[in-house]
Amino acid sequence: MKIAVISDTHDRVPSSLVVSLAEADEIWHLGDVCEPCVIDEFLVLGKPMKIVRGNCDWYPDWPLTLDFMRAGLRVRLVHIPPGEAPGDVDLLLHGHTHVPRDEKIGACRFLNPGCVTRPNRGAPASFAWLDLKAEKRVSWRVELL
Repeated sequence: MKIAVISDTHDRVPSSLVVSLAEADEIWHLGDVCEPCVIDEFLVLGKPMKIVRGNCDWYPDWPLTLDFMRAGLRVRLVHIPPGEAPGDVDLLLHGHTHVPRDEKIGACRFLNPGCVTRPNRGAPASFAWLDLKAEKRVSWRVELL
């Protein structure tokens, strides 16, 4: 399963991103969409989509946190990362910092795709590909825009 992971679009979607997302089986947005109509650019691709609400979002139908199972892994999507690793999660995907991350803390792997439009701390604009394979194998690749 090839999942496109994006965050912090802040009302702007580069056309090159939409073209890249056409390859995805699913799209996960980790918050700070801002205006809900921005999501329309992704929905036209016809891919299943998961969205969590960020600190710049106001749309009440988007949850702050999504917990689910995928490929035998316990996955959590959230915008602002927690201060410590949750004990009941294998993969924690977050946005907010505008900086890519791939860090294992305890048994939990923290992943951040970076920011699509306004990167921080010298990081380039980016999103990421998450490949989930059999036997809980995970591949994470940040792609620059």
